Amino acid sequence: MLRVQGVEKTFDRFVAVNEANLEVEKGQVVAVIGPNGAGKSTLFKLITGHHKPDKGKIVFKGEDITGLPPYKICSKGISLSFQIVNVFPRLTVFENVQAAALSHQRRTFNLFSAASKFAVKETEDILDSMGLSRAADRISGSLSHGEQKVLEIAIALGNNPELLILDEPTAGMSPEETFATIGLINRLTSEMGLTILFCEHDMELVFSIADRIMVMHQGVSIIQATPEEIRNNKQVQDAYLGGAE
Repeated sequence: MLRVQGVEKTFDRFVAVNEANLEVEKGQVVAVIGPNGAGKSTLFKLITGHHKPDKGKIVFKGEDITGLPPYKICSKGISLSFQIVNVFPRLTVFENVQAAALSHQRRTFNLFSAASKFAVKETEDILDSMGLSRAADRISGSLSHGEQKVLEIAIALGNNPELLILDEPTAGMSPEETFATIGLINRLTSEMGLTILFCEHDMELVFSIADRIMVMHQGVSIIQATPEEIRNNKQVQDAYLGGAE
């Protein structure tokens, strides 16, 4: 579904991503791990068009999407949930998700109809799948940090993606919220058929749900393999996992 080939990105002579390679097959859950500053978030922004690569190629479902703007990449079936919560705090939970659904349906420029009448069923279905139905009428800014992170995933689903990219989905969550998010990601793949690419510092979460793991270090993709192969790889142990046990 997704292939990243030799992608590079430099900011004022600082090489954030250097010859990165990544493959994601349809239906997989693929994790990207690495120390802080390894280039994980930058890689995700390159894939989704928020940064333009200096070099390399990004191919989605056989189509070269390298350097396309974010809205075009989103329309092709890729949604990104950011590391820092990015919701409309003064809108309700329902309105946040509905806005994304309306954008996907290209109803954002209809000046003669009330927006509240459209994408109602689609929004209700997403809220139900995310466990947010009871919070539908709450103002988003009043939600806990963990609830807002879940809401942002729901907003990403409003674009009806085939590939969902999650940048540290459990950052700042309590252990209970993290456990619930693991179940949520499993449901997104098993029940909704989504392909998921994510980065995360919680190694227990990564190794419990990922089909494949790509390791980054200083902007370079060291290896992409199964969780078991990653655990036993000496280069990964030295660069990230702290050496052999």
